[in-house]
Amino acid sequence: MPIESEGLLLYRKRQRLEVFLIHMGGPFWASRDEAAWSIPKGVIGPIEEPLAAAKREFQEETGFTAEGDFFALGNFRQNASKNLAVWAVEGDCDPAQLTSTPFSMVWPPKSGRLQQFPEADRGAWFDRKTALEKIVKGQRPVVEAFYKKMADG
Repeated sequence: MPIESEGLLLYRKRQRLEVFLIHMGGPFWASRDEAAWSIPKGVIGPIEEPLAAAKREFQEETGFTAEGDFFALGNFRQNASKNLAVWAVEGDCDPAQLTSTPFSMVWPPKSGRLQQFPEADRGAWFDRKTALEKIVKGQRPVVEAFYKKMADG
């Protein structure tokens, strides 16, 4: 049975419509850039409301609080083992101020050394074309759905 995750896509309208993505932390992603970014997201708790989970995950992975008029963007199959429900909200943040909760993993592999890494090591604003290059493959439909919805009004 797939894992159910909730995510939040923050966007802003300046000279163009941009979305905020985070670069995944940890050694696996450290030297990658293309297809190494994500929307802030995570697993929903057993009795948690979906939008509350999306807001919580956004805050944990960025250090920012999202507020405003949220709208459901849809449900997406990120991969064979993960479903992702996403909300969008207009807002702004300074990527230089990002702070992310840590996770632990054995690194290097088989070393027995438990190390901590941030869930996200940086964030940035991207236009549609760049976001589609940067975001992990399984989340590209999220970006496409967002821009389609915004074009449709």
